[in-house]
Amino acid sequence: MIRTSIRRAVVPGIAALALALTGCGAANDDSGDNGGSTDSASAGASLSGELAGGGASSQESAQTAWRAGFQSANPDVTITYDAVGSGTGRENFISKAFSFAGSDSYLDDDEGQLSAAAERCGGEDAIEVPAYVSAIAIVFNLPGIDSLNLDAKTLAQIFDGKITTWDDPAIAALNDGVDLPGTKISPVHRSDDSGTTDNFTDYLSKAGDGAWSHDPDGVWPIKGGEAAEGTSGMVAAVKGGEGTIGYADESQAGGLGLVSVQVGKEFVAPSAEGAAKALAVSTPVEGRADVDMAMDIDRTTTESGAYPVLLASYLIACQTYDDAAEADLVKGFLSYIVSDEGQQAAAEQAGAAPLEASLAERAAGIVGAISAK
Repeated sequence: MIRTSIRRAVVPGIAALALALTGCGAANDDSGDNGGSTDSASAGASLSGELAGGGASSQESAQTAWRAGFQSANPDVTITYDAVGSGTGRENFISKAFSFAGSDSYLDDDEGQLSAAAERCGGEDAIEVPAYVSAIAIVFNLPGIDSLNLDAKTLAQIFDGKITTWDDPAIAALNDGVDLPGTKISPVHRSDDSGTTDNFTDYLSKAGDGAWSHDPDGVWPIKGGEAAEGTSGMVAAVKGGEGTIGYADESQAGGLGLVSVQVGKEFVAPSAEGAAKALAVSTPVEGRADVDMAMDIDRTTTESGAYPVLLASYLIACQTYDDAAEADLVKGFLSYIVSDEGQQAAAEQAGAAPLEASLAERAAGIVGAISAK
């Protein structure tokens, strides 16, 4: 039988966590703008060993920053993150190939993922905490045009192959004064099982006013069309063909045209701030364990400035591990990621939106309780 969460005490702060990691010595206080919380990377110098994780390609830039920050203070630690996509990341975590996973979609028990993860974790509910919040940019390649306004219904018709040229009246009506060419539209989708696809199709399904007839899914639901693997593959495919349109993590969308989506009566461009606003008005998934912070994103919000085409990318781990060294490494690295220092590193180097304070505090308490069996 699967046991529900038993580790519910919130760690009072990163300083207490740092002492638990090192076993001795005092943590260095940070008296900057983050309220005096301690940077966990600077407190775990006694850690050593190798830690393997992987999954969401959207996290790749942030993971590079997180690994660099954590390993600089823990030179005897080697962390690898294989950006194989959210679906493969979850699978490799469940098979124990990864000690932790990054996923742009929370575990879905309709597909048996929650149960499988709990079994992998010795019967305990798996940990899921948001770590990386980012806008999903809808990117296009039309020479001479840098930005367009599109609503969800029009986007759904474009990606479903029902609007096929860029000068279609539905696009023109939303872009007064833009000289739209008659170029054929070439939608590009992810070829891998992708959390970005899951979030994007969730937006089309919930906000598309019935124009998107497919269920949200990490696997693209329409046969045919151009496909690309991973975030970098998507960006390269859109750059490589005139008239193309696709979707990718906003931090990697440089050099392409960007779509502003309709929110209420205004059009909002993709940004970390807009994604954070949309997440702030979203709600937790019902019926989850205390260690599971899965969120239902409000795709139809009319909040001014909110950008509802976003992903909240999660870290997935176990509450306890058989091996004490593995437990210490997972606890130390994940604690650094959700700390003020880690979130700021992702903001500066990957364009992510830092976790809101109450979410960050709860996440720190959850990962701070990771231990050996």
